[in-house]
This record gives sequence, C-alpha cells and structure tokens, in this order.
Amino acid sequence: MKFLSKLLLALAALMMPVSAFADGIIYNVNGMTLDEDGRVVRFNAMIVGSDGRVVKIFNMGRRDRLPEGMEWRADMEGRTLLPGMIDAHGHVMGLGFQLSHLDLVGTQSLSEAQAKIAQWGADNSAKWIVGGGWNQEIWGLGRFPTAQELDAVTGDRPTVLERVDGHAMWVNSAALEAAGITRDTPDPAGGRIERDAAGNPSGVLVDAAMALVSGKVPQPTPREANAAFLAAQRYLLTQGVTATADMGTTVDDWLLYRRMGDLGLLDIRIMSYGSGVETALAVGGQGPTPWLYRDRLRMGGIKLYADGALGSRGAWLKADYADAPGQRGLGFLSDDQLGNLMVRGAMDNFQIAVHAIGDRANQQVLDVIDELSDTYDGDRRWRIEHAQIVDPADLPRFGKHGIIASMQPVHQTSDMHMAEARLGPDRLAGAYAWKSMLENGATLAFGSDFPVEAPQPFVGWAVAVSRQDADMLPFGGWQPQQIITREQAWAAYTIGAAYAGFAEDKFGRLAPGLRADFIIVDRDPLNVSTSQLRGTRVLETWIDGQRVWKAGEEAAE
Repeated sequence: MKFLSKLLLALAALMMPVSAFADGIIYNVNGMTLDEDGRVVRFNAMIVGSDGRVVKIFNMGRRDRLPEGMEWRADMEGRTLLPGMIDAHGHVMGLGFQLSHLDLVGTQSLSEAQAKIAQWGADNSAKWIVGGGWNQEIWGLGRFPTAQELDAVTGDRPTVLERVDGHAMWVNSAALEAAGITRDTPDPAGGRIERDAAGNPSGVLVDAAMALVSGKVPQPTPREANAAFLAAQRYLLTQGVTATADMGTTVDDWLLYRRMGDLGLLDIRIMSYGSGVETALAVGGQGPTPWLYRDRLRMGGIKLYADGALGSRGAWLKADYADAPGQRGLGFLSDDQLGNLMVRGAMDNFQIAVHAIGDRANQQVLDVIDELSDTYDGDRRWRIEHAQIVDPADLPRFGKHGIIASMQPVHQTSDMHMAEARLGPDRLAGAYAWKSMLENGATLAFGSDFPVEAPQPFVGWAVAVSRQDADMLPFGGWQPQQIITREQAWAAYTIGAAYAGFAEDKFGRLAPGLRADFIIVDRDPLNVSTSQLRGTRVLETWIDGQRVWKAGEEAAE
C-alpha cells in the first residue's frame, strides 16, 4: 500500500504543468499539421492563448521580431512539432492494470511464460495471480494452453490470465474450482468453455465464458485504480498520444476519470464509450455528457460487441475456419438484439460503436445500420470497430450512412500469419483493407486497441504505409494493394480519429480556435524512410499549450 501511495504522489508531481495559463509563443520550430481536408500545412511559429487554444500558426522570417505581449516564449531550436496523436480505440484502465499486473506480452514459448508466471508469483503476495498478454500462436503450440500447465507453476493459487486480445482467458484448476466450473457447466451464450477429449474444462474460457471466473477475482481498491490510471496516462503521453477513445468505459472507470479531473490530474483527453447501453444511460442520463475539464472528458457513445477475436477463433465468419472445419466463431447477438440495442442508444443520441472482426459480424452490423439509417438519419457517425475481415462484396457498404472504419494498423502485422492460417489465402482480399475503406468513402480512424497492442502511433503509422513488421517483412508488404499514403495514415491518427469522436471542433489538428495539443519529435516524419518513421521518438508532449511530459524528466524527478 505504501508503494502505491508513493507511486500516486510521484506521478501526480510529474504531471504538474510547467507554467500557468498565459499567452505565449512557440517559435523556431519545424511545425506541421493537416488542414481539415488532409493537406499538409507547414509553419515555424505558433501563438497559444491563455485559454489553451491556438491563436495563430504562421511563418516568421529570420529578421522578424517576436510579437509583443507574450508572457512566455518557447524556442524549440528547430525541432519538429506535430499535433498530438489520437488513439481511436483503446482501453485506458486495461493498460493501467497491465502495467501493474503479470505481463506475458512478448513471451516466445509456453516454457518461457511458465517461468515468468512462477517468478511473478514468488515476488508478489496477492491471493490471486492476475495478468495477461499470452498468445499461443507465437508460442507455436497449435492449441490452447491447459489448466494443468498453469497448475505446474501456480499450485492451488487461483490464476486468471487474459489472452493478448482480451477475448480468451487461461485459468488454472483453482480458478475453475472457485468459479464452480465443471464438465456439466454449459457454454454461456456468446462464449465457449474449451474442453478436453473427455469433456472436462481444459483451462481456457472464450469470450462470454470469461465472466464465469472474472466475477470471482478480487477487485482493485480505489487507490490501486488511481495508480493504474496515472501509469496508463503517463505511458500514453510518452508515446505522443494526447487523446484517446476509451472503448468500454464502466461506471467505476467514469467515476475514476471524474476523480482525476476534480483533482487536476486528468491531462489526456478521453472520448468515452460506455460499456453497453445501461452504462451510458447511468452516466449520461438522457444523452451524451457535455465536455468536462477543458474538453478533457466526455461520454458520447456506447460500445457493443458483435463477435470475438480471430486468435481465439471467436471472430464470426461466413464460412468455416480454414484451420478448424466446423467452426465459424461466435455471433454474440441476433440481428434483432443488436438492432434493439443500437436503437436504444440512438434514441438518446449516443454514438454507436460496434466491435466486429469477422466478415459475418461486419455484415450483420452493416445490415442493421442500413435498416436504422432511414429512421435515425442525420450525423450519426456509426462506428465499426476493427473491421478486420470484410467480405469484398461488403466493402462498398462502408461508404454509406457516414460509417467510420475504426481500425488498428498493428493488428495487421501481428495477425498476418495467423490470418492466413485461419482463413486460407483465398479469403484475404478484404482483410485489414485500409485503402479500400478510403476508396469507398468511409472515414478511417486509426488506433492500437491498447493494451492488446502497444499504443505507439508512429509504429502504426509505419505499418499503414508499408504493411511490414519491425523487420521490414514481408518484402513489399503483406497484401500491399491496401497500402495507403503517409498523409492518409497521419490523417487517420489525427483529424480522422477526432472526427470519429465528434471532436473535430476541439482537437486533432493545429488551427485557430482548436486546442493547442502538440508533440515535439526527433525527426520529420514526412521526410524519413519507413523504418525511420517507425523509430520516431517523442521528446515532449504538450496539452492546452502546457508541457505535460518531457523525455528524461522521470530520471530527474
């Protein structure tokens, strides 16, 4: 507990602004932004008002004098300035808890994961071992891990470990026992209990089945939740992320964000999407909340799920999985159920965002949007989250009714080999189809789905323009016909992501009247190679014209 208190105080101290609000000027900077049409605008000076908004961006000559009346001046010494990056799909508290729980991301084998689990258990005294980040595809198992393989390193200490995509959970025998799961326990609607040849639970729960165990896990204390949020916010700021959509905000999450705002500790901007209709109504009452804390927080939408994930074979497909004949994934809701939920939210003007990964799930959401759009017309900005596997016949439908394709570039490089195995080579034409989305008239909004993937927008930007991983493979890119331009990818991480959250009049670019959210980076991302773009380092992060993070300041603190 003492450690958490010290962490909270230390992080709070780091977030103190460098100056009070006052008119100031940023100058001697290689500034660049996009205009509202996605065209590049370059400048070398910017005036920021006392309200934290941009007053003017312009080019000063070498002999020009600095404007008078500026209460502060910041010489950027010729470094590159960009508008703050926006992650259009993330999970803030999921990231925060990942930073404090057992993290298996990057483990290359089952044995490596077991060793890490054993070490974490030895170093921590919590009654339950909680964590995630495992991926059996990377381990090369060709199957899910088992409860017995977890028992070997955890004993009778209940253990729950979410798969990297958050759509499956690896549990040990003690956790199964605590939840009362036996061979007689039926699969819940929208979920699956993996079983051995004898029909006994084998140790992995998929999608809705995870709730059978997660409800038994001790919940974090408010102090632990505070520390998790501050850790997540700090990490996002180090990556140049100044705003994010929080997909699946709970009532407890919302109260925490409000608590941080009340304490003056909320720096990052959060476009919140309630976890289901009831959460949104509990928070917003009869519609979206207003923007709070100088445009830092708003619940404007509702997050729904049509299916699961590809890695756990929960993504709902039109045809069988190529590597699992007879399986087509999990459709979570009937057409009527999904339609009713969307209607309930739309009635009160909440924006609707639906998770859909498989081609059948995407078709279902598109069908419901077609049906509802005649009644719920106007600027609805229906969002389809992920849109990873789409039947080519359905791609043109994304250009109708103002649909937003909220996609995550790094999913493509993480999933490309698995996608080929799951689907076969003949069903990949509509996979991670960013260029097709734009050509068909959809708005493209990019994010990372953190903590499933690291919230590193420059890595995602490089993937979007190359469709290659960190080793620059495969040569020429995977399904290279879907490569987009550098400016299009940048737009998806800024103006597109802001538009996707009804925030384009608040932030997303640098222009008079918009929030002065920007980052200083170590290179010009429009004039470097793809590999160099991937390696871009954020040096400073500013929100409302105040610096909230600087590289190296943690060490100094």
